[in-house]
Amino acid sequence: MEVRSCSLKLARKRLLLALGILLLGAMATLGALLFSPNLLCVQDQNTKAKADAIVVLGGEVLYRPPRTLELYQEGAAPQILVSGLGDCEEYRTLLVGKGVPQSAIQLECRSRTTRENAQFSVPLLRALGARRVIIVTSWFHSRRALHCFRHYAPEIEFISLPTIGDQPKPHWVARQRGWVMKEYLKLAGYWICYGIPPV
Repeated sequence: MEVRSCSLKLARKRLLLALGILLLGAMATLGALLFSPNLLCVQDQNTKAKADAIVVLGGEVLYRPPRTLELYQEGAAPQILVSGLGDCEEYRTLLVGKGVPQSAIQLECRSRTTRENAQFSVPLLRALGARRVIIVTSWFHSRRALHCFRHYAPEIEFISLPTIGDQPKPHWVARQRGWVMKEYLKLAGYWICYGIPPV
């Protein structure tokens, strides 16, 4: 009888521990989503900042090219560097179709990761003599992108002016939730693997 009573108590404790861990995990996930605009998005306060170039990162065609076009038309920078394998030509076509001169657009079409975006773009920016550069990417990707570029070119001032049209709405679509949660893992991975801290 005592053995059975002990095993029931132990089973109850394990069940409560498992429920507690699940509850903490659910709360952490909910918090990570709710506070993601504050934790993941880095936007320079001076949204009218002038720079030598705009770097737009590939990977998303609905919001990044229009944000780049908006900044270019506002006179934020005279040059645009498109960085990312698979998106270069499409971005250039979109931008030229909206009136950006082809001579104002430079392409870096080899990079497959955010780290490579920075590694392969920095020499091109240095060749342009760029001292101040605007980074355009998705809002949730802006922290990692900004810190990658700063890591590989500390002598250049990088300004983050990410997309705004795709920022979270009161109800999240499943695709956005997945991207945001993966971004936390990628931030940690870049810190551990490449020594690029998220702050």
